[in-house]
Amino acid sequence: MNKSLCLLLLAIAPLLTQCASTKKRTSDASVVAKAPAADSKETAVKTVAEPVDDLDEYSVVEISDPLERLNRATFWVNDKMYLVIFRPLSKGYEKVLPRAVRKGIDNAFENARFPVRVVNNALQGKFRRVGQETEKFLLNTIAGVGGIFRVSEKVPTLAALRETDTGMTFAVWGMGHGAYIVIPFLGPSSLRDGVGLIGDYALNPVNWGYFSPGKHDWTMIPPAANTLRALPSQLSAYDEGKRDAIDPYIAIRSAYVQYRADAAQK
Repeated sequence: MNKSLCLLLLAIAPLLTQCASTKKRTSDASVVAKAPAADSKETAVKTVAEPVDDLDEYSVVEISDPLERLNRATFWVNDKMYLVIFRPLSKGYEKVLPRAVRKGIDNAFENARFPVRVVNNALQGKFRRVGQETEKFLLNTIAGVGGIFRVSEKVPTLAALRETDTGMTFAVWGMGHGAYIVIPFLGPSSLRDGVGLIGDYALNPVNWGYFSPGKHDWTMIPPAANTLRALPSQLSAYDEGKRDAIDPYIAIRSAYVQYRADAAQK
C-alpha cells in the first residue's frame, strides 16, 4: 500500500471508533439471551440484576437495527481493516514516540476542537459552559503552549468539563437515534450521530484545509495526524467493548448506545 493511500485512509477516519466505551461492558450471557430485535423502539436499557462482580456493570441496550445484515458485513470489514492497517500503525506510533510526547500531541489536538465544543454548547443553550470552554481554551493555548500542556486541569471549574458534539446537540433537541448504522472505517453510529459527524468534521479546525480552494496535498496531513494520534486509545476502547463477547457485533452496538446515553447525562 503506497503512502498516499495510507494518508487517505487516515484522513477519512478521524474518529474511528469513539463508540466503544471502556466504562461499560456487555454481559456475554445477556448478548446471547437477549439480543435486540430490529424494531422501531428508541433506546432502552435493561440491566442484569446480578452482575458477576462488583467492578463491572453489565447491560443490554436496544436500538432499532433494520440494516443488521449490512451492518454486520460492514462491521466484519472494519474489524479486518483495524487489524491489518490501523493496528500496526497504532503500534508503530506508540513505539516511535514516548508517552509524554503522545500526551502533548493529544492535548494539542483536543484543544483545537474548541469550536466543536463551544458551538454545540451554545446550540444546546448552555452558555455558562460556553464561557468555561472559552476560558479553558485561552488558558491552555497561552499558558499551555498551544495546548500541549493542559493547564486547565489545575483549575477546578475547568478540569472536568463535559465533552459534547453535534450528535449530542441533536439529542438535546429531542431527536432520537433513529436506525443503528455501522459506517465504513468509522465504526458504530446511528442515523442521528452519523449526520452529527458531518457537523463535527466541519467545525474542527484540523479539517479546515479541505475547504481551501484548489488542490493541496498538505490538507491531508492534519486529519491524518489527528487520526494517528487517536488510534491507540480508540482501538483500546474498541477491544474492550468486544472483549470476551460471544457476539462482538451486539457487544459493540450495546456499548455504543450505552456510551452515548451516559455522555448525554453528564
